[in-house]
Parts: sequence; C-alpha cells; structure tokens
Amino acid sequence: MSNAPRRTALDALHRSLGATMTDFAGWDMPLRYASERDEHQAVRNRAGLFDLSHMGEITVTGPQAAALLDYALVGNIGSIGAGRARYTMICREDGGILDDLIVYRLGAPETPEYMVVANAGNAQTVLDALIERSADFDAEVRDDRDNYALIAVQGPESPGILKSVTDADLDGLKYYAGLPGTVAGVPALIARTGYTGEDGFELFVEPRHAEELWRALTEAGASAGLIPCGLSCRDTLRLEAGMPLYGHELTTALTPFDAGLGRVVKFEKTGDFVGRAALTEAAARAEASPPRKLVGLIAAGRRVPRAGFSVVAGGETVGEVTSGAPSPTLGKPIAIAYVDAAHAAPGTEGVGVDIRGTHEAYEVVALPFYKRQK
Repeated sequence: MSNAPRRTALDALHRSLGATMTDFAGWDMPLRYASERDEHQAVRNRAGLFDLSHMGEITVTGPQAAALLDYALVGNIGSIGAGRARYTMICREDGGILDDLIVYRLGAPETPEYMVVANAGNAQTVLDALIERSADFDAEVRDDRDNYALIAVQGPESPGILKSVTDADLDGLKYYAGLPGTVAGVPALIARTGYTGEDGFELFVEPRHAEELWRALTEAGASAGLIPCGLSCRDTLRLEAGMPLYGHELTTALTPFDAGLGRVVKFEKTGDFVGRAALTEAAARAEASPPRKLVGLIAAGRRVPRAGFSVVAGGETVGEVTSGAPSPTLGKPIAIAYVDAAHAAPGTEGVGVDIRGTHEAYEVVALPFYKRQK
C-alpha cells in the first residue's frame, strides 16, 4: 500500500499556477500560490477561490436516514428543513468529539437524503462510526468522497461573481442552505457555507467538472479581484473568525461543553443518541464549575504564539494555546486558547504566553476577533 498523498482533481492546475503544495491529512493540497497575506486580504475585501476537495462527503439515505443521524450525531437532524444545512458534531460514548460536521438535507421532501461533510483527517473515522451505528436502522451509509470535488468562493464579492455564472436563486439562498443548480454549465450543489468569516459559497461538483468550473470562476472573478487561495490563509481567516479547527480546539479529550459549543448538543430530541449520558454529565459540570474557557488572545508585541504554548498569569500556567498566527486584519499576532475561568474574562490583566521561556504580554478578548459587517 503506497503512502503517497492523494491528489485532488485540480492538482495539475494548482501546480501550473505555481502553488506551494503540502501534505494535509493525507492529501497534497495548495498551501499558498503567492503571498498568504495577499490571499487573506483578497478574501476579506474581495474574493478568494479555494480547492476543498479533501473534505469527506458521506451520503445517508433510506427510510430511517434521519433517525440514524439523530442517534449517531448530537444534533437534531430530523428537524433540518429541505435544502438547509446544520453544523453539528459526532461524539464518542464518553462524550469526546470525534469530529465537527456540516449536514446538508438534500433530495425531495418526502424522500430526504443527507450529506454529511467531515474533516479530511477524520473522514474515515466518521464513516466507520456511521456504518457501525447504522446497524439497527433501515438506512444506507455511502462513502461519496471520490464522487465530489469541492470548490469554495469566499469573500464580499462572491455573490456577484457567482451570479454572473448561474441563474440559481442566490438571493433566496440563506446562510447554511444548499440548492442544486448549474454554475458555468456545471451541475453543482450550491451551498452558502464557509470557513472564513465572510459570505461565500461552497460548490460540490463531480471531479471531472472541477477544472472547467475553476477556470470559469477565475475568469468571472478577475475584474472583482478574485485570486486562488491556499490552506494557509484559510487557517488565518478561520482563526480571526474564531472558528474551531479539529485537532486544535476540538479533540476526543474534550466534549462540546468543554469547547464552549454545548449549544450543538440537542438533549430535547427524542430517543437515545451516542454519548447522551456522558454529555448530560458534562453539561452539568460545565454549569456548576466552568472548565477552561476558549478565549481570544491579542499580542502586545510581535512574537507569534503556537499551538501547545502555555498561557501564564502570576507565574502560574493557566491555560494552553490551541491555535496562533499573525493576523493580517489586526496587524498583530493572535491566538485561541483554553484558559482557566478565573483568567478568561475579556480585559483580564496580567495574562501572557510563554514563548520559549519569555512571558509575552497578551490581551484577553472575546471571540471572534473579526466579524464581518452584514
């Protein structure tokens, strides 16, 4: 079995554009094309084009598809309206987070089918868990990873760019909704979702159409300042928007309540679901004595904190950085960190990050660092 990274349908195109490629979750992906700062600013102010074909699509169909997902995931999947999407999580029996997911409800109202989109590094784990959890349900779980390429257009100019190449009703497409349509002649599921903090769209298409669509979007967006963007700026964009990244803010060692995302757990849904008992306890614990809280940190100086660095106050370790990077929008290094509740309030004095033995001063702020103007 070769360990060579998998390549997306756009691999040759990325290389022709001079992309710096990197191995990400077993895929060869573009890290950046030129300057990651320019790519970041393009998405904040104009538009960026991303290849996200490494994400894991899993289709769930059958009479009990919704019942299976209600049991297997922590969200209330049965209540998702036709053509809508929901952010949710899949947990272990002990409440630990296996992955965070977006679930799209597709198909006709009377025969719904669901597309579960998992993170690249967890797609196999999620697939295996869904198959295992489907044993008592009249539902089919299908690995659709090879049947989709995923292209995202993100940024304030993205609606205008997309409108120029589709007659789909984008104005009627709400945030976290998806509709089938044709984009530049290519059949696509058009979803108004993203991971940048900006308005934007994610286009699920057959891999054989990916290059044609990419080129059409590049052309359509040229006058609006759209440029191709890599995973590096995707990370700084999601960091500024305070969005969690699996393996950093979310892990199997944490429940959704530890991550400050207890709202995704829907105890009110009928029937049992995997992790219900453990999550009920976790919810009670979080209410009684809040564990560490997820906060934002903004540097007073120029040194960049990285995942795993200690957050310190009064000579004691009071937390840990989960993600850190220079913020192109703020012009300073920023970090997301889990910090003891006593030091987690915005404006808390005397908090720093231990960067190779030096305690650098940081300001505690509420997340997100950046919120787009609607």
